Amino acid sequence: MPGPEHLKGDIGRRVAARREQLGLSREEVALRAGSAPGYIQYLEEQTATPGMGFLLRLADALETTVVALTGGTADLTPGTGHAAYHPELVELGAEEAWELLGSHGVGRVAVTSPEGPAILPVNYLVSGREVAFRTQPGSAPSRAARAGAGDVAFEVDHIDDLFSQGWSVLLVGPAREVTGADEVRVLEEAAYTTPWAGGERDLWVAVAPRRVTGRRIRVHHTHAPQGDDTPAHRHGGAAPHGA
Repeated sequence: MPGPEHLKGDIGRRVAARREQLGLSREEVALRAGSAPGYIQYLEEQTATPGMGFLLRLADALETTVVALTGGTADLTPGTGHAAYHPELVELGAEEAWELLGSHGVGRVAVTSPEGPAILPVNYLVSGREVAFRTQPGSAPSRAARAGAGDVAFEVDHIDDLFSQGWSVLLVGPAREVTGADEVRVLEEAAYTTPWAGGERDLWVAVAPRRVTGRRIRVHHTHAPQGDDTPAHRHGGAAPHGA
C-alpha cells in the first residue's frame, strides 16, 4: 500500500481506479494515450495538472470522459445514462456473489428505526462467511443487532455508468454484536480502513446471511450495430432496465 510519500491527486486516483477496472497496465495505457509509462505512474502517484490535449487522449485510452476523470460526475447519482444496447439481467450464484463482495467495501444495511425503515451506508469487511461493520452503540446501524430484530438485509452494488452495466448482491440473515475480545481483535486487524464517517465507532456488528443472492446487468454490445434504426437506438439507448 502506498505510503504518505505517494499521496495521489484526485485525477490520479480516478485514472488508477479506471485503469485497474479495465485490467490495463500503465504501459498499455501509455501506449493508447501516446505517452510514457513513467508519466502515467507520476500522474497516478503525485499531484499533477495535465493539459486538456493529454486529458482527451487519456480519457479515450481509458474508455471514459474528461468530465469523469476530473471529477465532474462525483456528486451525481449513479445510473444517469441510457441503457445499453440489448442488456441482459442474469442471476448470480452464491459463490460469485461472495467473490464480488471482495474483502471490504461500502455496503448498505437496512434497519427499522423509531422513525420507520432506514437504509444506511457502512464500511464493511468480509470475515469468513459473515459481513461485519463498525458503528456507534445506540446508532441506527446498531439496531440491526438489537434483540428481536430478526433477519436484516445487507446490500452491496457497483455501477459502471460508462457501459450502463453493474451488479448487486443481497445478504439476508441475523445480525449480532461482536463482543468477544479475540473476535474483535481479529476484525480490528483485518479492517482495511477506519469508518469513513469518522468518530468513535467501536461496536462491531456481524451479519451471518442465511440467503445470498445477486444480479448482474450483462452488456454484450454497448452500441447498436450500424444500420439499426430501432426506436431505442434512435433515442440513444434502450428503455431503462428494471430493478
